[in-house]
Amino acid sequence: MGEVRTEITLVNIEDIMKARNGLIPESEIKRLTANAVVDTGAWTLVINEAIREKLGLRVEGTLDTTVAGGGKVPSQVTERVEIRWEDRDSSCKAVVLPGEADVLLGALPLEEMDLMVHPKTREVVGAHGDTILSVVK
Repeated sequence: MGEVRTEITLVNIEDIMKARNGLIPESEIKRLTANAVVDTGAWTLVINEAIREKLGLRVEGTLDTTVAGGGKVPSQVTERVEIRWEDRDSSCKAVVLPGEADVLLGALPLEEMDLMVHPKTREVVGAHGDTILSVVK
């Protein structure tokens, strides 16, 4: 099918909570927009170290990640981060790959936001049109 990319916004959930509790102004919530590769072979969100630092995400653990080509790379796992795509959102832990790795939007956040790649247009679309079919959060 070829590479499919879509624009997503990543937001530090800890900052959202701090802003709700009046500890920081909304303007200080760390967020960034990324042109992510949609990778249905990845199970979650994958970011690089520079993005982890910009978002101020805490590392909660490590794991060996299988990358394209079959090799294993030691990777960090962060606290949960919010992912926003148009009017939809999801939250999950992110896997941090070393270097300048592309942001990958994996299967779990795609499923939670009820998204899919349209096979003809190669665009990310709602799997059920504009109606989101998902578990109530």
